[in-house]
Amino acid sequence: MYQYDAIDREFLTDRANEFRHQVARRLSGELTEDQFKPLRLMNGLYLQLHAYMLRVAIPYGTLNPRQLRRLAWIARTYDKGYGHFTTRTNLQFHWIKLKDAPDILDALAEVDLHAIQTSGNCIRNTTADPRAGATAEEIDDPRVWAEAIRQWSTLHPEFSFLPRKFKIAITAAAKDRTAAKLHDIGLMLRRSRDGALGFEVIVGGGMGRTPHVGPTIKEHLPVGRLLSYLEAVLRVYNRHGRRDNIYKARIKILVAALGAEEFGRQVEEEWAKIDAAQVDLPDVELARIRGFFAPPAFDVLPRVSAAFEEAKSKDADFARFARNNVQPHKQAGYAIVDVSLKRPGDTPGDATAEQMEVVADLAERYGFGDIRITHEQNLVLPHIRLDDLPVVHAALQAAGLATANINLVSDIIACPGLDYCALANARAIPIAQSIAERFAEPDRAEAVGELKIKISGCINACGHHHVGHIGILGVDKKGEEFYQLTLGGSGAEDAEVGKMLGPALPAGRVAEAVDQLVEVYLRERQEGERFLDTFRRAGVAPFKEAVYAEAD
Repeated sequence: MYQYDAIDREFLTDRANEFRHQVARRLSGELTEDQFKPLRLMNGLYLQLHAYMLRVAIPYGTLNPRQLRRLAWIARTYDKGYGHFTTRTNLQFHWIKLKDAPDILDALAEVDLHAIQTSGNCIRNTTADPRAGATAEEIDDPRVWAEAIRQWSTLHPEFSFLPRKFKIAITAAAKDRTAAKLHDIGLMLRRSRDGALGFEVIVGGGMGRTPHVGPTIKEHLPVGRLLSYLEAVLRVYNRHGRRDNIYKARIKILVAALGAEEFGRQVEEEWAKIDAAQVDLPDVELARIRGFFAPPAFDVLPRVSAAFEEAKSKDADFARFARNNVQPHKQAGYAIVDVSLKRPGDTPGDATAEQMEVVADLAERYGFGDIRITHEQNLVLPHIRLDDLPVVHAALQAAGLATANINLVSDIIACPGLDYCALANARAIPIAQSIAERFAEPDRAEAVGELKIKISGCINACGHHHVGHIGILGVDKKGEEFYQLTLGGSGAEDAEVGKMLGPALPAGRVAEAVDQLVEVYLRERQEGERFLDTFRRAGVAPFKEAVYAEAD
């Protein structure tokens, strides 16, 4: 992973010290909350329902063991012993005292972490494929480009006060694990017919109040021109994006209003004015960044591991884990291991301090010190020897981290909802727990197969409900919590916004309704179909009838 230098570390220390003085002024009463709010938000500190929440940036979802151990220490020392991994691959601490925030930022800076640009109308944390550098699917390592974007965008003077927050995702594989088409800018690395590496540039995606799948505005952007082109996109947005209406301020609204073709034309016009030599990375700098992402020193191993195969034959739990949580690696004898933070009954995305330390230890001992966060609120150990998988599984199992449910019905995305968030209309966590517990029996979950359920406690869609195979949105009806269901969404390469099923349901009916939807799928599916495939073929009618027949 990228290593900060003395200049980076001096900057983080200075920034933390600056915020310490701002907090002291707030605590003394010299600053009002209204005056303090923009200062704290630029340092990732939110005021939620019960306490302050600190959002820590994890650039392109990559951590090392020292950093994860520090996050565990912060959870134990300043929070309630856990942290919450988000759909932006950040980590949130939900029970922070204001007086402690400067000390936490100092502790983060010591391990090259911070909370800069995790809030505010700026370019947020750029996300990337959590299997980067490990999967044979990719044509280049997207972390190289995500790091270039991080350096270019951090405290960029022209883009620190955009009309609204701005999110970028980047992938280099045909299988999109970043929801790139649902971002303000989605970047998909492609090769042209002549083999040249470039980006398909997608602009204007997003969820929230008005969900949009982003259109492609440039089919092939040469990789060496990435930063100048991003600058042109952001200048057009900064110039024309609405600042009079927070609900119409995202770039997706501008792209929809102008049309993708006209927006792209304006970007090209602006791009022609930019001095590429002053913006785009010189080859020597790109090579420097790329050097930090060189492959680990893999051992030369046989493709088949006798220890792995024997463990599968003798241990049914391990065999299930291997089926669902272990993915192919580009290097023979290695595997990519998904670590689920979705044990039925737990809060999706939460990890205790002890669990973080277990993962840090496993990464250090067996995984070249590499840990990834996914936008689906799980962890990844990207480089584990097949021979070591049985002992890694045993350690995960002891820590409550071996749930074999990746991409299954209980692997649910859920925002913190009304249990924490002041913006929420309804709770998301109890709904996720009730659904997961209903499908906790592993054989049944595997029989259902891939099914992505995503839950948001309000229309801001932090739980990505718009693109769930089953999406669930919490709404307030005269002080009572109800839930709107959508079907057929996807955040993958076949991105699509889900279709509304019918009237919102009371909280007590949601898990039952999901069960009914699953039963329709099992009855209607054809050979090899996922839930999403069956819905797209059969349409909404049989699913709607199953859920609302009694009400009719």
